[in-house]
Formats: sequence, C-alpha cells, structure tokens
Amino acid sequence: MTAAASLPAAAAGTFRLGDTVIARMGFGAMRITGQGIWGEPRDIEEARRVLRRAVELGVQLIDTADSYGPDVSERIIGETLSPYAQGLLIATKGGLTRSGPGGWHANCHPEHLTKALEGSLRRLRVERIDVYQLHTVDPQVPFEDSVGTLARLREQGKIRHVGLSNVSVEQLRQARKIVPIVSVQNRYNLTTRRSEDVLVECEKEGIGFLPWSPLSASALATEGSPLIQAAKRHGVTPGQLALAWLLHRSPVMLPIPGTSSVKHLDENTAAAAVKLTPEEVRALE
Repeated sequence: MTAAASLPAAAAGTFRLGDTVIARMGFGAMRITGQGIWGEPRDIEEARRVLRRAVELGVQLIDTADSYGPDVSERIIGETLSPYAQGLLIATKGGLTRSGPGGWHANCHPEHLTKALEGSLRRLRVERIDVYQLHTVDPQVPFEDSVGTLARLREQGKIRHVGLSNVSVEQLRQARKIVPIVSVQNRYNLTTRRSEDVLVECEKEGIGFLPWSPLSASALATEGSPLIQAAKRHGVTPGQLALAWLLHRSPVMLPIPGTSSVKHLDENTAAAAVKLTPEEVRALE
C-alpha cells in the first residue's frame, strides 16, 4: 500500500478524471471566503490551515471559482498551496459575476470567459487550469459560443480539461460535440435529486459528477428517520452519513464538501470510510 492509499480521503476509492486518477472525496473551497461568499474570510489563517489539511488528508481535487469572494478563494489557494503537490487537481469555474453577498449573475459571453480565465491563471499561480468549468448556462448567450470559447482556450494550452456546471442532459450532449467534457457539477444530495438523469448520463459516459450542496440533509435529520438511525449505528453525524450515501450512490460521484473549519474538514473526510449496507442505502433512498 502506498502512503497516499492509506490517507483518509483514499477510503472513498478512486476515479479517473481526465488523465489523472484521484481520490473520490474532494474539497470545495467556496467557504474559505467571507459571509455570503463575499470578501475576505473572518480567519484567513484558519482558511490556510484548512487547505493544507485537505492535502494532508489525501484530497486530490479542490474545487473553487472566480466568483467565490469574488477572487478571494482562488487567491488564497494560490498563496497557500502553490507550487501544488503532484497529483493534486485544482478545478475552478467562470461565468458568474457578483454584485454583493448573495448576488450571483450569469455572464458567459466569450469575452468575459476569456478575461475570467486569465484572472484565474494569475490568482492560482499556474500556466494552465487543471479543470475549468462553465459555471452556469447564460440565457443571453448561445450555449455553443460559451463552450466554444473554453474549447479554444483548451487548444491554446490554458485549460487542461473542460467541465460544466448546472446543465441538462441535452446541454451536456451538445457540449461534448464541441469539446471533451470530463466533469459535471450540478446540485445533488439526499433531498435534491433533480439531476438524476444527468448523473445517469455521466455514469454512461464515464464523466465525473461533482454534487454541489452535498450536505443538505437537514430535512431528513428528524428523530427516528432512516438517516438518524443509520448515523447512530455507524457512530457518525447525519452529514457524514449523507456524504457516505453519495459515495455509494455512484462510482462517478466526486463529493466536494466545503467548510472553513479544520475540525469540520476532518469530519467530512472521515465519511469516506463509512460503509453502508444495501438495506441502509435503500432506506435512505
């Protein structure tokens, strides 16, 4: 057994994302920013400790976006982790702009995406983005124009792999006619499964599925519920059980739970070792 294989994140198993095999338990860096995903974090040193700890735990996929802060999450990642450990993939996204805490606006015009990518390169301190994802679908811009921009930037060597976020099956298929797609990031958790058809398509095509908002299980965490019962049996929290269910749900699932706390990071990553029985999986579903 290699040293990497013995780290906590490795208990989730592995997935080949593009040309790199990674541990399936990743980390989402949205919450290393200020309240409302706006501005600087309350404790920047804790944010740096979280990032370093993620790597120590064997996390090999860190997901961020230029809109987190904006710019703050990417900048802290670049300052803290560059030069990056071998085998660590940094995924970021472009296509959303901000007007303040809680304010998110689509802008997937080719000119904006090109400018956004250049900013991400600078902040992350890299010459090429490992995985660059279109953050949303902009109803004001032809989808093929947005995806085509990422395809051109990939041809220029500025993007290693292209991913999508918040797309339908039809849009995923349309994009794949333009450029290879290695990942899709849609909202998906125990209580929100509207992207079930997209997940099935990803399974069929061997595309990584990054579920955002993976821990939204509070509605199911009532006394006596299957979630609470299973959590008690395993001696874990309901959130850990929700992450374990995602890992069991599909071999292409790449959870990226986020936090601004080292303690919570340790807890989330430990969920990779929770093994559910078929009966527990059926009860949760």
